[in-house]
Amino acid sequence: MRKRRTSTTVEQEEREDDDALEETSRAAADSTHADADADMRSRTSRTLAASRRGGAMSTARRAARWLLLVYVCVPFVVKMCPSIQAKLVFLNFVRFPFFLDLKRPSDVGLNHTFNFYLQPQEKFNIGVWHTVPAEMWREAEGKSQEWFESTLSSAHPAILYLHGNTGTRGGDHRVELYKVLSSSGYHVLAFDYRGWGDSDGWPSEGGMTADALLVYGWLKERRGPRQVYIWGHSLGTGVATNLARRLCDAGSPPDALILESPFTNIREEARSHPFATVYRYLPGFDWFFLDAITANDIRFANDDNVNHISCPVLILHAEDDHVVPFRLGKKLYEAAASSRSLSGHKVQFVAFPSSLAYRHKLIYSSPRLPHILRDFLATPPPSRE
Repeated sequence: MRKRRTSTTVEQEEREDDDALEETSRAAADSTHADADADMRSRTSRTLAASRRGGAMSTARRAARWLLLVYVCVPFVVKMCPSIQAKLVFLNFVRFPFFLDLKRPSDVGLNHTFNFYLQPQEKFNIGVWHTVPAEMWREAEGKSQEWFESTLSSAHPAILYLHGNTGTRGGDHRVELYKVLSSSGYHVLAFDYRGWGDSDGWPSEGGMTADALLVYGWLKERRGPRQVYIWGHSLGTGVATNLARRLCDAGSPPDALILESPFTNIREEARSHPFATVYRYLPGFDWFFLDAITANDIRFANDDNVNHISCPVLILHAEDDHVVPFRLGKKLYEAAASSRSLSGHKVQFVAFPSSLAYRHKLIYSSPRLPHILRDFLATPPPSRE
């Protein structure tokens, strides 16, 4: 029997259908709003990302413009103010170790070293360290300057060390070399040129050479006929060949000249220096930069000096030297080997392979170094007429 639908039932079903339709509409509206919100968020995110990219690009463009401006301006500033280039050659204002008291060499482990000062003129001091041979280590502690000077009359050979630019006579690699030389039985005299360390004055090639002559003369006066060798490193090789040339011209050459990481001349070294990389191929590089060096009367012409030197010459150079290219040391050796003034004198070149990673400052760490020095310096010089 078919069940009859009442009007109440029909009305209830219609209400239920209306409610379902309303819920469906609300759900559709909510879905539409959600899609709109998601789309809005996506557009906002893209806008912010684009804004950030635009800001980064704008910052990069501004930075690039500033770098370009600096790049273009530097050569003109150097040309107009050549003294800037002189400061870059000497770098004497870069003083490290920063807190080292040069009056206390014991602070760097040199308990057998005495600090004193020489005066090229009144109220003008040059700071000097005298390190005695290691066998005198214990005896040297607490001794006076007079005692240290008296030891210079011993049979131990002496080396006058001429350091390169930057730092002081207390630089780490320099101190380590003093220790190696001292352990090998040498007196070591090391000093800071005028304008370096605690020495007075301002640097110049002429002034550095004059200081080297002063200290050498002081040392030679106390050594008499005993051996005095000159050792120059990097920029100090320029001072060393200047000094040796002066001595040879005066008829009193040193017993030997040792050049560690040398160059041919300062113009060629400046052209090859890593700092010159960004300008090396700039039109007018020589005019902007190298002529500014010459304008300061800075030459350090090692390749010319070897034509006026008459004593044994030993050149030490690491193949991986990143400051003074190995090829410059080799080129200087070739000039020395063909020099008439060096004819009859021993001229030797010792290369240290790149695999050793000695670079510019670490040749002192070679276990071969004491043997190289002993073998080279044991060669008697030719007779001097």
